[in-house]
Amino acid sequence: MLCSKCAANLPDGSEFCLKCGEPVEPPADEPVPHIENALLACSKCGTTLPDGAEFCLKCGKPVSSGKKKTGFTQSPGLIDVPQADALPKSKRRLISLVLLFGLLLAGITWVASSDNPFAQGLQELAGWKHDQPILGTPFSVSAHSFRYYKFSLPEGSLNVAIVGQFTASGDPRNAAHKDKTKDGDADNNIEVYVLSEPAFAVWQNGFAASAVYESGKVSQGTVQADLPAGAGIYYLVFSNKFSAKTQKNVTANVALRYKSWLPDWYRSVKGRVWNWFGL
Repeated sequence: MLCSKCAANLPDGSEFCLKCGEPVEPPADEPVPHIENALLACSKCGTTLPDGAEFCLKCGKPVSSGKKKTGFTQSPGLIDVPQADALPKSKRRLISLVLLFGLLLAGITWVASSDNPFAQGLQELAGWKHDQPILGTPFSVSAHSFRYYKFSLPEGSLNVAIVGQFTASGDPRNAAHKDKTKDGDADNNIEVYVLSEPAFAVWQNGFAASAVYESGKVSQGTVQADLPAGAGIYYLVFSNKFSAKTQKNVTANVALRYKSWLPDWYRSVKGRVWNWFGL
């Protein structure tokens, strides 16, 4: 059928022209046909419209869009999943605090257990000193004699030092103390050595030996020496062998300082593991 106004070719059953909107009087006995592949629907009466229609075939309402638009195009076989909401601010803050605490704990563990010089400096700064006393009580050393204190290091020992102070004086009850030295002073001197076990055996027999520490003849001094890594037996010696008559009274505080601040069992296990791997 044709539109009486614009002569547009209309589908059978049209009541309005789809081009100009002019009312069309269809035959009374002719039903409205079903339109295949309809892509549009009238927003007023819901009538399906063919592609390209500008007016509704039933009510004549202008069509605002050629195609009904959708909010998004979804690929076949895909399921639209809504985006998860962002974490609440309080939960994000809690996660940040947990991560910060974990990093802080890891840093403290590294400083406390590392042999790195920087970590050892932080240990010293924090006062983390694992000291093992060797000597802390006064004693006396007879003339032409010496006194020693034996100590040992366990396997795997690293960065261990012997530290301390000492003072010596001639016994005032001894009349020989009134004798003068070559410099004209009273004999208050003592000699202090730190010797390994083989070196001590040599020194004890009257021969010169290589010492880890040697003070010379002094009335007071500070012991400060790094000990070789690994297990070993050492002797802290106070010698008065050079004095013919004067007994010496000595006050000393000497200890082993483990700079890595690790317990003995940890150092021992660590040393065995390193030896097993050949490191």
